[in-house]
Amino acid sequence: MHIHILGICGTFMGGIAVLAKQMGYKVTGSDANVYPPMSTQLEQQGIELIQGFDPEQLNPQPDIVVIGNAMSRGNPCVEAVLNQNLNYVSGPEFLAKHILKDKWVLAVSGTHGKTTTASMLAWILEHNGYQPGFLIGGVPQNFGVSARLGESQFFVVEADEYDSAFFDKRSKFVHYRPKTLVINNLEFDHADIFKDLAAIQTQFHHLIRTVAGMGQVIYPQDVESIKQVLDMGCWSEQLMVGADSWHTKAEHPGQLSLFNQDQKQTEFTWPLLGEHNQQNALMAMMAARHVGVEAGHAGEALALFDAPKRRLELLYQANDIELYDDFAHHPTAIELTLDGVKKQRPGKRIIAIVEPRSATMKKGTHKNTLAKALQQADVVLMYQPQDISWSLEQAMANCSNQIKIFEKIEDLKNHALNLLKSGDCAIIMSNGGFGGLAQSLPKALEEINA
Repeated sequence: MHIHILGICGTFMGGIAVLAKQMGYKVTGSDANVYPPMSTQLEQQGIELIQGFDPEQLNPQPDIVVIGNAMSRGNPCVEAVLNQNLNYVSGPEFLAKHILKDKWVLAVSGTHGKTTTASMLAWILEHNGYQPGFLIGGVPQNFGVSARLGESQFFVVEADEYDSAFFDKRSKFVHYRPKTLVINNLEFDHADIFKDLAAIQTQFHHLIRTVAGMGQVIYPQDVESIKQVLDMGCWSEQLMVGADSWHTKAEHPGQLSLFNQDQKQTEFTWPLLGEHNQQNALMAMMAARHVGVEAGHAGEALALFDAPKRRLELLYQANDIELYDDFAHHPTAIELTLDGVKKQRPGKRIIAIVEPRSATMKKGTHKNTLAKALQQADVVLMYQPQDISWSLEQAMANCSNQIKIFEKIEDLKNHALNLLKSGDCAIIMSNGGFGGLAQSLPKALEEINA
């Protein structure tokens, strides 16, 4: 069977390509920007990549065209697929029909922490001999790949609420039909496709409707937005985690303990920063527990866990300067990350280097909460993209820390190089490429301090 993927170089669609290839299908694909590292990863799998969307790539006709959600009407290949009446599906639909249909699906959903939690969960299962398949919106460093078919009935999927395709505006996760569902948290995001929080909650309700009665929904206590979704109807076992139930506690530096109410279940070495990562670990351990992994065995796996790339990934460390790259782009994620770093690095000067790049940010949805989210930083360097319709200077006017805004990334980088000194901890925060800053800044630091 020949599968052709439009928009193949995104993390999700690239993962679909890898899984289809591992199933023995012939896989080809195209994208507007075919470049490393995704192009290299796909070509190493024997997947032919085509630059651009010339309809000639559809000759001879593939058996299935998988259309990524970045594709829209007017795209030459999309129009050719429709005009020629070719067989086409969305990425999530292909995943559901060809890979997930016979699996015990463990889905990790929520506004924040999906990639890290899904990576933790897949690693716990792997370390304990379950040999799971997975599809994750990042690269778990314990595996080195974002997707694999696996050798068991268990499959971990990062369950995204973003829409499936131009012809299917339901959230991706509605296709997955999990037996184990994690809901990390639930806030307003993706202002380009959702009108308000209620619209997102409706999609989560649709997701919960697909969980079997013998399945389990795992969620944190005291999150009103999740409670409202569950009140719409839930037909599965519910496991609420938090202070009154299962919870984690860092009793000693570099150690994390798991409790069920006031009874300690296990303690293990803990390599990550931030309370949000402790919460991610808790959710992963509870999901693994649903398939039979005991707490102690889960802890042993997490002691060996390496965070996915771009999740507080250490880029540079020398002369008492630390530089991290983090995917944080929503105010809540920014605040949690900075809070975690500040607590774990007492006495250091915290420098946040921020690109407000997401569609929600660009629309100005979070402009009134951004200043509060950055309060934990001592210094904030911000890039003002040209396509933002609101003023960063006005939005940050009430921020008490030192703020500097740049219209050019190169100017921001040069200022950062002059600013960084011994005792500093800097975090690059963006959900995009940030003009290659995560590559150029550590390289420049190495040259200066060589």
